Parts: sequence; structure tokens; C-alpha cells
Amino acid sequence: MVIREIKEYAQIRTKARAYLCYLMGRTVSNLNLEGDVEEQLIKQLKKLQKVIPNAEVLYALDANGIQVVDNISNHKELNGKRKGYDRSDRAYFYRTFKEQRCVLTDPYPSLESNSMVVTASFPIYDENNNLIYIICVDIQLDKLLSMILPSSVDSVFGRYSKFVYTSFSIALVMVSLLLFIKGVSGFLSLGWDIKSLDINEMFKSTILLTLSLAIFDLVKAIFEEEVLGKEKKDGSGDGHQTMIRFLGSIIIALSIEALMLVFKFAITKPEKLHSAVDLIYGVTVLMVGLSVYIWVNKSDKDK
Repeated sequence: MVIREIKEYAQIRTKARAYLCYLMGRTVSNLNLEGDVEEQLIKQLKKLQKVIPNAEVLYALDANGIQVVDNISNHKELNGKRKGYDRSDRAYFYRTFKEQRCVLTDPYPSLESNSMVVTASFPIYDENNNLIYIICVDIQLDKLLSMILPSSVDSVFGRYSKFVYTSFSIALVMVSLLLFIKGVSGFLSLGWDIKSLDINEMFKSTILLTLSLAIFDLVKAIFEEEVLGKEKKDGSGDGHQTMIRFLGSIIIALSIEALMLVFKFAITKPEKLHSAVDLIYGVTVLMVGLSVYIWVNKSDKDK
């Protein structure tokens, strides 16, 4: 699921940065350097915490990257820690220091909670335009996606979608299992006497097993992509992997059936052999269509 979350983050990163920087810029005000600066920072961080309730940790760094106040967090295990911690080697510190603006980092594993987080950092300057403090907000990646992208896989709608896809996957697996059982039972009922084998019944069992395999392959594609959120394989472009796997399964199933019909009609009804050939033509058209679909999607990705 992390792979999909990172891809979604890449799509909404600009929007997320603009939104978080707007909230931080609107909330964080100039500091009175002649007063109790630490107390002012704590008040501003708590105020910012109310504005961004999904924040995991809030803290402030000085111009050297040293944390000047304890963490402020809704999590007891994270709150009230890390004052004096050196964060000068962190990307969000030197990027903010170098670019002199609010920045938003790439996702990274948090040392605080071991979850994937992003950090928004906002610089504060004195009247001489010297950097004095950097306000930092760590937000878990899934929480940020639910804020910026309501249709995210971890939003309410995303969880509902995963539930629906899981339900359909279970139902289709049951259908595949029933077809498999029916196909195997039909094949075993033919017995072991080769001379008395009914070719038609054997073909029917083979068709049922082929359909069972095609449905199971479709379920596998749906479950991996929509529920587990596995990364799409290279070479298929950004096209919907379920569609590609489904058409591929249908092509395989029809190819097997066309081959069986060729042998069946060649033995029993040669005059109907053209029907099997027509089916082969249809399979060829499907293969060409699928190839074009993959090629078009790959071309769009390369662009």
C-alpha cells in the first residue's frame, strides 16, 4: 500500500505544499525577540496544532538546526521530547535554509513512530532578514492524503472501495471454485476406460476448468491492484492492470477453446470447422486490440 500512497503523493504534492504552507504562514506570526521566545514558540505550535489536527509532531529549530522546544503531539509517546536534538542533517532543514521558503519533503520513515511521514517546514526571519527559527510539522503520509485527496485509498471512500472489491473478489473466487469442482467431477465421471470416453463431455470439462482459471486470474489481478495496492508492472504503462489481465485471461481461454473446437470438428463434424476458424480470427482481433491498448498507454507514460 505504501507504493500507491507515494504515487498519490507525487500527484498532489504541489497542492499539499501550497495548502500546508498557507496554513503555517497564516498561523505563525512574527516573534518578539525581546520576550520569552521559547514560550512564544510553544504557543504558536499549539495554535498550529489546532489548525492541523492530523499533525503527528510539531517542533521548532533554530538557525543551526537544533530543536529549541520539546515536541508537541497528541501522541503521549511523542509529546514532550527531543529538545536540544540536532536536526541539521535533515533535508527539511537545509532545504528551508537554502531556498528560504516553506518546503515539503519527500516521504520518509519517521524515527519517532516508524511510519511514513512528510515534513512541512516554515522559516521565520528577523527584521534584518536573518533566519532565526524554522517551524516544522510532521504528518503521516496517509493522513496527508486523506486531507488533500478525499478519494485516497486510505480515506473513507477508499476503505469502502477496498471492502467492495474484497467482497467481489471473494464471490468470484467461490464461482471459480465451483467451476473447478464441476469440471473435475465431470472429468472423473468419464472413468478410466479410454475406449468409452465421451469426447463432448471431456471438452465440456475442459471448458469449465478453463473458465475457472480465467476467473481466478481476474480475481488475482483485482485483489492485488485494488485491495493490496501493488505496483503495476513495467511495460504495461499506466493502463488499468485489471483490464489488461482480464482481457489476457479471456484471450487464453478462447484460444484453448478454439483449439479444442478445431480437433472436435475435425473428428466429428468437418463441415463446421469454419466456426472454429472464425473463433480463432476473433481471438486474433482481441490480441491486436490488447496490444494497441498497451502500446497507447505506454506511449502516454513515456510522454
